[in-house]
Amino acid sequence: MGRRLLIRIAAGLCGLLAGVTLAANVWGQQLLADLSSHLIAITTGFTGTEVVLFGTTDGAGDVAIVVTGPRVPAVVRRKDRVAGIWVNTESLRFEQVPSFYTVATSRPLDQLVGRPVLERHQIGLPHLQLGPQAEGLPPEEVAAFRAALIRNKQRAGLYALAFGQVAFLGERLFRTNIYFPANVPTGLYSVEALLIRDGEVVSAQTTPLVVSKIGFSAEVFDIARHRPVTYGIIAVVGAIAAGWLAGAAFRRV
Repeated sequence: MGRRLLIRIAAGLCGLLAGVTLAANVWGQQLLADLSSHLIAITTGFTGTEVVLFGTTDGAGDVAIVVTGPRVPAVVRRKDRVAGIWVNTESLRFEQVPSFYTVATSRPLDQLVGRPVLERHQIGLPHLQLGPQAEGLPPEEVAAFRAALIRNKQRAGLYALAFGQVAFLGERLFRTNIYFPANVPTGLYSVEALLIRDGEVVSAQTTPLVVSKIGFSAEVFDIARHRPVTYGIIAVVGAIAAGWLAGAAFRRV
């Protein structure tokens, strides 16, 4: 109960923060955006979900939405065939890897802004800053490891394969649906809305989003992570009990 209460308080604070920001900037901000929910609750039966982002601008312009999950270290390993066996031979560590990343735009990205703006705001996979620890490695090797990391994330469904679509309702109102798969990592997400005019970002707003486990799955995860010995004992006892029950059932048959 305590964990669920803390999660709901955190989500409520995120919503309050977004609401305060919205109210404080309503007269001076060129772009305003918010989410249909500031909490994604992962339960035992969670199969993925969508969150609606909606907003308004003070006039004509294009909108880009960038959703970034918590940044964590990641190691990419290369396998080579040695004496007929595939083994890990080389690796590269990246320090600032978003656990989740997706982008939605109102028009194709190459029609909106130039490369410097894309790199400054990290819009699009080629422009993500991943912080590789690549001392002594040639640039082409770093690029190969980087491509492998992004490819692995895409296969897991955590990096979008294509840009989403931001739809305008008239000249000022816009919305988009952000999809989160069943394996979405937990943590505090950043949802950034950018207003683009004449090839420049003229306004931006960042809204927080909490992704957290709740219910029975959260308790199991908490035990496995913080009390591994207890979790191991419970798992072993459960396996023994299941085996005994199965054996007893077959003996009766």
